[in-house]
Amino acid sequence: MEPNFFRYVWRHSTREQLGILALVVLSLPFYFASLNLPKAIVNGPIQGEGFATPEATGRFLTVALPVPGGDAIELFSGFDLTRMPMLFALSGLFLALVFVNGAFKLQVNTRKGELGERMLRRLRYELVDRVLRFPPQEFRRRKASEIATMVNAEVEQLGGFIGDAFVQPAYLGGLALTALVFILAQSFWLGVVALLVVLVQAFLIPQLRRPLLKLGRARQLAAREMAGRVGEIVDGIVEIHANDTSNLERADIAGRLGRIFRIRLEIYERKFFVKFLNNFLAQLTPFVFYTAGGYLAIRGQLDIGQLVAVIAAYKDLPGPIRDLINWDQQRLDAELKFAQVTEQFDPEELLAPELQRPDAPAPAALAGGLKVQSLAIADERGARLLQDVSLSARLDERIALIGPPGGGKEALAYALVRLLQAEPGRIAYGAHDLAALPERVTGRRIGFVGPDVYLWPTSVRENLLYALKHEPRGEAAAGLSADDIQEARRTGNMPADASADWVDYEAAGATGPGDIEARLKDALTLVGLGETAFEWGLRLRLDPQREPALAERLVAAAEGIAARLAEPAYASLIELFDEARYNRNATVAENILFGSSSHAAQSLDALPRNPHFRAVLAAAGIERDVLGMGLAIARTMVELFADLPADHPYFEQFSFIASADLPDYRAIVLRLGDDPGEADPETRERLLALPLRYIEARHRLGLVDAAMEKRFVAARALFRADLPAELRGAIEFFDRTRYNSAATIEDNLLTGRVAYGKVDAEARVRALLREVLARDGLEDEILRVGLDHAVGTGGRRLGLADRQRLGLARAVLKRPQLLVVDQALAALDPVSEEREMGRVLAWARAHGSGVVWALSRPHGARAFDRVVLLEGGRVTAQGGPEVADRFLARGAAEAPRPGPVAAAGAPS
Repeated sequence: MEPNFFRYVWRHSTREQLGILALVVLSLPFYFASLNLPKAIVNGPIQGEGFATPEATGRFLTVALPVPGGDAIELFSGFDLTRMPMLFALSGLFLALVFVNGAFKLQVNTRKGELGERMLRRLRYELVDRVLRFPPQEFRRRKASEIATMVNAEVEQLGGFIGDAFVQPAYLGGLALTALVFILAQSFWLGVVALLVVLVQAFLIPQLRRPLLKLGRARQLAAREMAGRVGEIVDGIVEIHANDTSNLERADIAGRLGRIFRIRLEIYERKFFVKFLNNFLAQLTPFVFYTAGGYLAIRGQLDIGQLVAVIAAYKDLPGPIRDLINWDQQRLDAELKFAQVTEQFDPEELLAPELQRPDAPAPAALAGGLKVQSLAIADERGARLLQDVSLSARLDERIALIGPPGGGKEALAYALVRLLQAEPGRIAYGAHDLAALPERVTGRRIGFVGPDVYLWPTSVRENLLYALKHEPRGEAAAGLSADDIQEARRTGNMPADASADWVDYEAAGATGPGDIEARLKDALTLVGLGETAFEWGLRLRLDPQREPALAERLVAAAEGIAARLAEPAYASLIELFDEARYNRNATVAENILFGSSSHAAQSLDALPRNPHFRAVLAAAGIERDVLGMGLAIARTMVELFADLPADHPYFEQFSFIASADLPDYRAIVLRLGDDPGEADPETRERLLALPLRYIEARHRLGLVDAAMEKRFVAARALFRADLPAELRGAIEFFDRTRYNSAATIEDNLLTGRVAYGKVDAEARVRALLREVLARDGLEDEILRVGLDHAVGTGGRRLGLADRQRLGLARAVLKRPQLLVVDQALAALDPVSEEREMGRVLAWARAHGSGVVWALSRPHGARAFDRVVLLEGGRVTAQGGPEVADRFLARGAAEAPRPGPVAAAGAPS
């Protein structure tokens, strides 16, 4: 990457820079003319010079071409005007020049901004492009937050200066030089004074500002480290809570903030002193002009028009000079920042850009075998991970890598997919050296999944399809406008539409969007996620406007499910919604609304503030009863949780109150005693909110008896009878004959609630759902909907085992010739791991794919064709399953035997 800032800018913006410089040069004559006009107006029409009589005339708008050493050549003789018309004509010309100069400035600034933004786009794209070519081990030394800060925030300041890099000194220098030449032309000595002050400013101010640059760099480094430290806190929040180290982290952050504060304070002190000195020098010259110029005017050595013109010209001089001095500081700062950023994005062993080009020449498929020769790999500290490893295998062979943790099996797996660089040594697939193979081969023909699977914060479907998104189908820029394509090319960006269809359906064995869903289902089922994806689908909401046919089929299926649930074997497992009965397994809110809402404005927290809801409680005569329920719940919670830790499971069981809210409710209970009628409006809302989440069958506080059930059912009728317009579209009532878009698919199918306290009730009902849906041909539809399940940031909405399974499904989906796995199912129990591993190996045999699997547990090695043992970074044995048996037997023999006390079960 070009290390010199100005060469980088000039190389990529020569044409635009020259165009703006031409505008600057073209504007200077108009600027000079605007400086001379005040003198002509004051001396001419105002003071009457050249207008001795009322009928006297003067020439206006004479255009002449000066000739060195001779008389000027008159190009246009102008107009003869008397004194008053001349005043208005010159004033009008002055106004016109003000407009022209403003238009020039507008054009120059607009083009500078456009140029700066275009170069900033290029620079950011180039930095991210280099991040995509970083060797993977480089990220062990870098923090993601620091890289993001450099790409986003630190280069942002460069964007504003890029447009000024060449244009600003030319423009400001031209303005300042024009003003100085004009002042010298009016009075030599006043011009000399102005020039001396300018020279002092130009020398002294930059010298005083240089320490600010060092402080600025220190502030930038401290802020970058601070961002990285905050990122570490976010990543390690579980360890912080588990080890009570939050105050240690606070102390560390306080120390870092203190250092940043001291640096910034020194910057402010120095900056404002320099600003004071610069302003003082700028105002010193007008003092000289007023005193010396006034003296010369009184003595008759300088006319008033000249003095006014000099003062007016100098008024425009400090601005450009000050901005030039600022530009010089910005120049030094920009060069420093640019060098600082570029050196961070220029690591050793940067992947060659040709290896990531979409049109890079590559073989259609891997041919021959896998050959590893004298491979040696070291980590970022120089410690050897592999030493002199040699290995040969067929591409359709299933190989297990075993050994102790850190023995080399992990490093070899990463090296086989070029995620670790070999130094020295060589890995070849047939006749092709892995180091020279483009990613369009390694990323398509070789699949890889490790133990730490990263999932993008989208849906399950998008995470699976990510493995197939290599290049857009059809024209890359089909979805872009002509302007977008032109701008992308001018800034060195890829002119491709990321929202286009990039999926390589053929790689997954599909023909297009119509049958890719089946391949996704097969991949999920292969790794044991089929049942889980089905459950994801049941918990999601379906929009009947988008899929009306599926909604109708689900309504029909619900009728069949209701019939099965009425059978004696299932009747006690679920309580169906009935408009005339209270459902003891549903919340009080669901019983009153007899419906559900997906609108935040009608959430349980907002419902007590709804006027219609409050009016219904009052009309039904149960508002005081509900307040009493809320007070009883608050009192019970305060008594029950008084001495319990915040993470006690009771908090989850009684989910309508949080541990952080207990002190507030304790104060409410003490204040109100047994009379909720004395509560203020805010307290009433909080008390009304508590019973809305109450489920009698689950919480069992005895607050809803048979009489109260009837009153809630009566309130249900009142709520629905006179529903305001704003609630009609927000709440969908339970109705078995139509699909409820505000409820989940499972709720639509059950039209009721699973009974609490029944053994295996949920599992048995879920099995019945799957049976009926499979019979009606809806099982695959539910699984398809489940593919829309959001996985959260980094996949955190999924457990580690499901993340690993999903990563393995993603690798299998593209049907690689060679699948390399590094302990990708280590989070599963041994039985589940061997079961899923056996499925993947059977799939590989059926498709003729090879597998290299670094095992977390060597017991599973018996299912592989060959076993390779790595210890101390070397291959110490290879052969059949007997290699794993000997390794396990040796480990059992070397394991320390428990002493007699430990053997008896007591702590040793």
